[in-house]
Amino acid sequence: MPEHNQPKVADALNALLADSFALYLKTKNYHWHVQGPRFRELHLLFDEQATQVLATTDLIAERVRKNGAATLRSIGDVGRRQAIKDDDASGVSAEAMVTTLAADNRTLLAQLKEVKAAAERDGDIATSGLVDAWADETEQRIWFLEATAGY
Repeated sequence: MPEHNQPKVADALNALLADSFALYLKTKNYHWHVQGPRFRELHLLFDEQATQVLATTDLIAERVRKNGAATLRSIGDVGRRQAIKDDDASGVSAEAMVTTLAADNRTLLAQLKEVKAAAERDGDIATSGLVDAWADETEQRIWFLEATAGY
């Protein structure tokens, strides 16, 4: 256990973790279901991005624990905390998938900024530093998606 408890940082991290899982699953869903003339390109892009999002989840959860709090315990816990909406629709167009994922990554970026602000208010420089790298990865995902969509 850490020497101090930073509940605001941990709460912000848990919200980020919930949305990271939601974004991971949505991106994998699109990876599995994309169709059309850009299938290969988008299938590979979505898989790359899902892998990148999933890679951050353990680091986020460990930061929660290092801040003296419990982390998410179940899919239900994720569902109660996530801001990124699920997409259970069938037949989503490839273009809609790209546009939706760009918007969802923007939501995640806003959450990263909230975590950074909470960490800096509490003097948690380790979390603040990690968030910088995660934000850079998120901005790159947004860039790729928006360039793919032809914004």
